[in-house]
Amino acid sequence: MKAGVLAVQGDFREHALMFAECGATPVLVRTPAELGSVACLSIPGGESTAIGRLLVRYDLVEPIRQAAADGMPIYGTCAGMIVLARTVHDGEPLLSLLDVAVRRNAYGRQSESFEADVDVRGIGVVRAVFIRAPRVEGIGPEVEVLAEHDGDPVVVRQGTLLASTFHPEIAGDARLHERLLSMTG
Repeated sequence: MKAGVLAVQGDFREHALMFAECGATPVLVRTPAELGSVACLSIPGGESTAIGRLLVRYDLVEPIRQAAADGMPIYGTCAGMIVLARTVHDGEPLLSLLDVAVRRNAYGRQSESFEADVDVRGIGVVRAVFIRAPRVEGIGPEVEVLAEHDGDPVVVRQGTLLASTFHPEIAGDARLHERLLSMTG
């Protein structure tokens, strides 16, 4: 199976490694044609404003929205969650696909990054790396919370959309990527 990794900015190489570990063929997605060749897509962490500008420049906003509307499973980590979010309290939403409200960099600066064990429903304990992570401050009625940390949602799912405020790929844990692959039907 071909698994797409949005490769315009951020830690896309780590996401590609996670898909390869799961037995999928990673495809670095930078064009609508590349998006059309994959069964699912991960949107990696990085800098959400830069990712947004590059998605516009590469004409990927509408193709990703259409792929989601057609049922393509999409997984966003950290900045990827911000890019997917319907509401961004301290910024502008981009894809507006995931019915969550987020606040960028809510856990502090880069120097305040941390790791924690998070129990993800249906997966188990995942080592979560929080780097300038967003905080989920609101969820819509169709959003299912799969994990929390200190009372805040940190993994959510809405239909074929999956998102985490942290980076499992940096800890080398491929189980959320496996979950995404299992959602391809």
